[in-house]
Amino acid sequence: MKLATLKNATRDGTLVLVSRDLKRALAVPDIAATLQGALDNWAQLSPRLAELAAALEAGPVAGEFAFDEAACASPLPRAYQWADGSAYLNHVELVRRARGAEMPASFYTDPLMYQGGSDSFIGPREAIRAASEDWGIDFEAEVAVVTGDVAMGADVAACASAIRLIMLVNDVSLRNLIPGELAKGFGFFQSKPASSFSPVAVTPDELGEAWQDSKLHLPLQVSLNGQAFGHPNAGVDMVFSFARLVAHVAKTRDLAAGSIIGSGTVSNKQGSLNGAKVEHGGVGFCCLAEVRMLETIEQGAPATPFMRFGDSVEIRMHDSAGHSIFGSIINRVEQAE
Repeated sequence: MKLATLKNATRDGTLVLVSRDLKRALAVPDIAATLQGALDNWAQLSPRLAELAAALEAGPVAGEFAFDEAACASPLPRAYQWADGSAYLNHVELVRRARGAEMPASFYTDPLMYQGGSDSFIGPREAIRAASEDWGIDFEAEVAVVTGDVAMGADVAACASAIRLIMLVNDVSLRNLIPGELAKGFGFFQSKPASSFSPVAVTPDELGEAWQDSKLHLPLQVSLNGQAFGHPNAGVDMVFSFARLVAHVAKTRDLAAGSIIGSGTVSNKQGSLNGAKVEHGGVGFCCLAEVRMLETIEQGAPATPFMRFGDSVEIRMHDSAGHSIFGSIINRVEQAE
């Protein structure tokens, strides 16, 4: 089934079921007012939600209305936890090669992870606000999962079964603030502002054969200012599955239902800079930093600018028949007052 959260006067919005074609929706206040409420009682409530979702697919249902992606908040407008990994080691390798550093051996066996701010997310059609273009504004197109309760020390199999929902994310980065923060030895904070998630979150069964081994095997499509920028396959070159990422987070703590775990920037291994670009037949990129890294490696310095005020990024994913699965994230950069 597909779920979304419509904005209302509260912080947590209104939970709705969404038809597979993303055209119709149905509020379910008698089952759960919010997505977090549904996740808190998933074993009891998900069968009732699934029954209504099937009825919505079968034909008109009393109370249904036209679904509007622009009216959505992120599926969880705020969450108890948001932790983002770096499962695509090609991205990490390029980062380190661009600055002449080797990859530590542990990176291939132990996932990188940072804990992001989760007290509020921006909506899928809301602006990225920044005070200065000098901060190095970048998008990062990723896949994320939402978990149920996970016990500390849960193994990979248990973590796989705890994945309740999948969605897309724009993990916004302020690249020029990152070096100074990392130099302090305490990790990201100011350089990672609010993230944005897709209008719709889906249960794993909605993805069919595309969801295998806790990975989503479909291209993630990114456009910058209306031009195709990348479509790498999210199931290719993902070294750590989502089950493995969840297990990493749960090593030393219990996870509460509604925890969000991200994949890190989707990145496929490619050849040269020009060969990697979409216009030259490559699968392109899911962030500007990756282009700039290749430019540094091959040309000695980056040439592609980071996002400027007025720039817009769109992130989406289609199924094998070409239908949108999650709706689109469309974030425009605006100057914060």
